Amino acid sequence: MVEAKECKPNERNIYLSDHTSREAPEVYVVGGLVTVLRLEQPCDKARTWMLAWEGRFEPVECSGKRVLIEPLRDLQSEDRLMLLVTLADGTELPFTVTSRQKTTDDRTGDQQVNVFRDREAPKAVLASLYDSVQRERQLREEVERYRKEDSVNHSLAGLLEKGATKQTPFRQRYTAFFKSPTGVEVHVAVLASRNRDKAAVVFTVKNNSPTEPWRLMEARLMTADGREKRPFALRASQDYWEPGGQSGQIAVVLEASAFDSKTGPDPLVLEIFRQGDGLRQAWVHLDKQLLR
Repeated sequence: MVEAKECKPNERNIYLSDHTSREAPEVYVVGGLVTVLRLEQPCDKARTWMLAWEGRFEPVECSGKRVLIEPLRDLQSEDRLMLLVTLADGTELPFTVTSRQKTTDDRTGDQQVNVFRDREAPKAVLASLYDSVQRERQLREEVERYRKEDSVNHSLAGLLEKGATKQTPFRQRYTAFFKSPTGVEVHVAVLASRNRDKAAVVFTVKNNSPTEPWRLMEARLMTADGREKRPFALRASQDYWEPGGQSGQIAVVLEASAFDSKTGPDPLVLEIFRQGDGLRQAWVHLDKQLLR
């Protein structure tokens, strides 16, 4: 099951090294959003600059211990611009400004980057401890997610997203089609198991946008009145749909019991939303009668 997560500021720590051969640390930006470098001492505005920023960025701003970077539009993953930040004591700190939208989540960037020159300083030690706690929490969440996804329904969803419907107990009942203004097409196939104990939905997503990538943000199974979520298993053929016609499947499997409530069977609505603007891309109404 994929759900939207609570929106939190994307804050990251960078610990610099005094080694002369060290590479300039990367700062990840997103078009139209400001990224803030937070320093340990004020910066020198006259000696802080970015190479080849004209027409692509707002002018780099120094404000006390902060450097503000704002690209006018998204960078390509291969774009790498040099940023030199000079501190009040004359220390020069080089950075590489780039984008990671092609390798991780669509349109993800740094909102704040805390820059530490001395790893032993109290603030740096505290930040490093916080990083360790965050990594441990993320690992626990990932292990828990893998544990939950080790189920028969996830295995069936995996076969459906690979197109191996004949290897499953499902048969198609009806279809639907959606097309977004950006050119993304979604073919929806609703299926029921032969022994009437499971239902499934396969979304075939084709990204016809010439420039914009597509990524699943959330799949949501709710009662038709929107009051209650119901469980399901999900598998997707890929994490990222490239522009220009790339196609792939998202498969959802649910138990017949997902329809049940104390007052009788509930009609359900299954929806998928895309990453970035959070717009709904496709939806389907499900009724327990489809299992008959």
